[in-house]
Amino acid sequence: MNWNEITTPEQLEEAHNASFSTDVLIYKHSTRCSISSAALSRLVRRWPVEKAPVPYFIDVIRYREVSNEVARRYNIEHESPQILLIRNGRCEFTRSHMSIDPSELAA
Repeated sequence: MNWNEITTPEQLEEAHNASFSTDVLIYKHSTRCSISSAALSRLVRRWPVEKAPVPYFIDVIRYREVSNEVARRYNIEHESPQILLIRNGRCEFTRSHMSIDPSELAA
């Protein structure tokens, strides 16, 4: 799985713009949370290879400003861990904590 790390608002804008031509997955990860690590491991192990969205990664501890911008831009409550499926500039799907199930992304 090749993550595209988002560390700046400009990179978030690039991911947002990419969502108009392909589905984008944003994974918000806390390096201080064991649940976040477990959810990340589960996501990587079960990543749907076919028709998978382009994966982006935000470290919410190091890049809190960017994480907060995700919540504001897509009108969602901040959680970590959290996945968001962005399509055509809109958050079409979000899950957090242990409800993150990669098989739902394939659907």
